[in-house]
Amino acid sequence: MMLRLFSFRFLAPAVVFAFLFAALLAGRVQDQNQSKATPAEPADAAEVRQQIAVVEKLEPVVPDRGAVLYFLSTAKQHLGETLDALKLLKECLALREGFDPSGSLAFRAIKDSKEFQELVDRVHRDFPAVVQAHVAFVTEEKNLVAEGLAYNEQQNVFYMSSLNRRKIVKIAQDGKVSDFVPADGLHLLPVLGIRMDPTDASVWANSFTDLGGETELLHFNPSGELLGRYAPKDKARHGFNDLVVRKGGGVILTDSLQNQVYRFDRTSQAFIPLPVNRQMFYPNGIALADDDRQLFIADYLGVIRVDLLAKTAADVIPGSRSTLAGIDGLYWYKGALVAVQNGIVSDRIVSFRLSKDGLHVTQTTVLETRSPLTTSLTTGAIRGSDFYFIANSQIDNMNDDKVLDVTKLERVRIGVLHLP
Repeated sequence: MMLRLFSFRFLAPAVVFAFLFAALLAGRVQDQNQSKATPAEPADAAEVRQQIAVVEKLEPVVPDRGAVLYFLSTAKQHLGETLDALKLLKECLALREGFDPSGSLAFRAIKDSKEFQELVDRVHRDFPAVVQAHVAFVTEEKNLVAEGLAYNEQQNVFYMSSLNRRKIVKIAQDGKVSDFVPADGLHLLPVLGIRMDPTDASVWANSFTDLGGETELLHFNPSGELLGRYAPKDKARHGFNDLVVRKGGGVILTDSLQNQVYRFDRTSQAFIPLPVNRQMFYPNGIALADDDRQLFIADYLGVIRVDLLAKTAADVIPGSRSTLAGIDGLYWYKGALVAVQNGIVSDRIVSFRLSKDGLHVTQTTVLETRSPLTTSLTTGAIRGSDFYFIANSQIDNMNDDKVLDVTKLERVRIGVLHLP
């Protein structure tokens, strides 16, 4: 569940990338129609170039070349290097994996050019709009800025986290919304990923603020009372994002700022790094298979599968004409990964059917994309054979933990679609 304070779409606001992507989001995009004088570099140029170096180093080990090309293209355009950016973008889109630059602010300086429009038109022909979801619930509150969603099977209710109000609400089946964890009293940070504990129906959630890189793991009982709040003991900047809870109650979570995945030790209250096969680049969504053994971790460049028993890790191979890049919410469903992809610009919900060993995508099915129902998708939750999701998180209306334009706030829509 992505705290998209700063999103992969390079939207100047949001909630998770004031860390790794603060550079690309905080800086301004160069205006290509400026005077003929050489334009000044953006203030974050050095940081962006560091990120470029990291991704270029990862290119030989990441199975999805398209993911690398797309990131490099947006980064180059951010630096004002349009010729290089277009060359990389063309190479990426030629792979026909699903990347769609049409909504990217990184390319706004060239979005009206004939060359760019032809690229977008080709993408939309290859990947047409898919609209099959409908609205399940709508909140009364307009200022929530929702991020995480979880389903409580025992009580048949949903829990939704709020970045702006710093609380968790409960959504009953009749659509009634009430506070599960109120905003007042606990002085919480913005709340992100949220998951149920299968052992006792308690609730775990991550919280994070870009201002200072403070973060906490939160634990509540089924009545919403605080059981514990846990923070890293070092002084580094951390950003706890999404999480899973194992059948024995063990918590594993992503730290997007530190590019780490941690196992939370409930006895020592320590966050212990989980070894993976390569350096991660903004780890975000995370899912656990029904066998409680296969763990799937999404970073900007793809998905890593970890065998928790054998203690091995490897990248999942997306296959041709498919990409696992830019996943926010990630969920296991009957041998497939259900993903909310908002890091490839055109938000979409996708089902990735996996091989028996979990290391290859055998079928990619786009379930929703370029739908009038969806804007700023973030995460969801599975109830039976249906996928419920936050259709309009409004994360792109936040920056530095504050709403940018209160007049644009709207009621949160929870959409639903049937899973194949």
